[in-house]
Amino acid sequence: MGLRVLLLSLLFSYFCVKSSSEDVTVTVKGVVSIAKTDDNFVCATMDWWPPAKCNYNQCPWGNASIINLDLDDPILSKAVKAFNPLRIRLGGSLQDQVLYKVGNSVSKCPSFKNSTDGLFGFTKGCLTMERWDKLSSFFNNTGAIVTFGLNALFGRKKVTDNGLWGGPWDPTNARDLINYTISKGYKIDSFEFGNELSGGGVSARVDATLYGQDMVVLKNLIQTLYQNSTRQPQVLGPGGFFDQKWYIEFLQASGPNVVDGVTHHVYNLGPGVDPNLIYKIQDPNYLDQIAQTYKDIEVTLSSVAPWSSPWVGESGGAYNSGGKNVSHAFVDSFWYLDQFGLSSTFGNKVFCRQSLIGGNYGLLNTTTFVPNPDYYSALLWHRLVGNKVLSTSHNGSPYLRAYSHCSKKKPGVTLLLINLSNSTSFNISIASDLNIYPPEDTKMEEGEYVGLREEYHLTPKDGNLESTTMLLNGFPLELTECGGIPDLNPMLLDASVPLNMAPLSISFVTLKDFKAPACS
Repeated sequence: MGLRVLLLSLLFSYFCVKSSSEDVTVTVKGVVSIAKTDDNFVCATMDWWPPAKCNYNQCPWGNASIINLDLDDPILSKAVKAFNPLRIRLGGSLQDQVLYKVGNSVSKCPSFKNSTDGLFGFTKGCLTMERWDKLSSFFNNTGAIVTFGLNALFGRKKVTDNGLWGGPWDPTNARDLINYTISKGYKIDSFEFGNELSGGGVSARVDATLYGQDMVVLKNLIQTLYQNSTRQPQVLGPGGFFDQKWYIEFLQASGPNVVDGVTHHVYNLGPGVDPNLIYKIQDPNYLDQIAQTYKDIEVTLSSVAPWSSPWVGESGGAYNSGGKNVSHAFVDSFWYLDQFGLSSTFGNKVFCRQSLIGGNYGLLNTTTFVPNPDYYSALLWHRLVGNKVLSTSHNGSPYLRAYSHCSKKKPGVTLLLINLSNSTSFNISIASDLNIYPPEDTKMEEGEYVGLREEYHLTPKDGNLESTTMLLNGFPLELTECGGIPDLNPMLLDASVPLNMAPLSISFVTLKDFKAPACS
């Protein structure tokens, strides 16, 4: 272990010599936490898109749909199990066209087909109970925490040419599905009502007041059907892009203690075809722009719906299936992990990545199921970062992004550091608002420091930001010979020595002896 640490230290020193260097102090305010996430903050989506879903002359979904994904693939199973547990949201654009083949409210079970008359260019589709059994078995075997996105247009009619749907929601088909789910003992953590029907909608929209009233119907339905259960699933919505006026009207119409999680979608990088996508991800000023949306949602809920909390219900960075050669490459982790850090500081409880598999932004390769770099970024966050968010600042370049939380299941704090600069390395000292870390009394009589720092440095293979291979402390993250997720081991370094961070790299840093009263 000692030789490996020495070699890695020399490797990072080499990178620092080849670039300019800046000394930075990152300060963590550990007296009180500024926000709190869910214990299972990391979430990934499974979508309904069929193979015929295409954008920009690309059709990147393959057989990654909820309907046709190979749930028996051992790599897929191991990838989900590694999170122990992973939160999975079932939903997406076609969600409000899905029929459930159970009960008497649905007589036919169609497959999604291309159609100019349907929403998003597709006809209605169907979930059979045989497929639901298979999915539920997969979730049970992998320990997944499931959010199911319900069809919120069932029973409604399109009333205007600009996409407005009217009439009350018919809960019959949803009731039959939930009854079946309960009878089988399938565990559902939460039900989400509709997808991207808020505000101006995407392909369809619903009036805010009507939507809020139907949320009450759903809440009552859940309470009735789960009245004999020890735990009732949460109710989430509206699963759309934040429109403050619409969200306020919807929350006022639904009333207190109906909506448990207010879900909103984030695609702040624009269209996946944008040739500047890779540069947007590396621009700190661009990344900061979404902070205003997070702030507006936080303020809205604190004043209108303090009983609820915000969730990022879907976020793939770039919309229309993401950016080819970018959204599944190393560079995307700059955006992805920065969103983790930024959204959590504004109180978002959960962050759902579009997608677990499928499109250009899958955490797993669509055909091989081999993890892409963002998978490992998410897994490290999930294992290292706790639910208490700490205020963090630094005196350096804006190209250094810094976030900190109380560590997960261990004492101390964990920092996320992102170096967006392509030419500057950072020598980082970590300070507390209580004391400089580490205190002098950590020295032993022999002059050695007791405190150790765990470092997880992430870089792209061969320095190529578009690489789909991520290096952890200089070693490639690859599946084991039996298709398992590799160990994610840190470097252990003397905590008194400044942390060296190479250009265009990401680091998780855990300090178990850091004095943070908020974490005790």
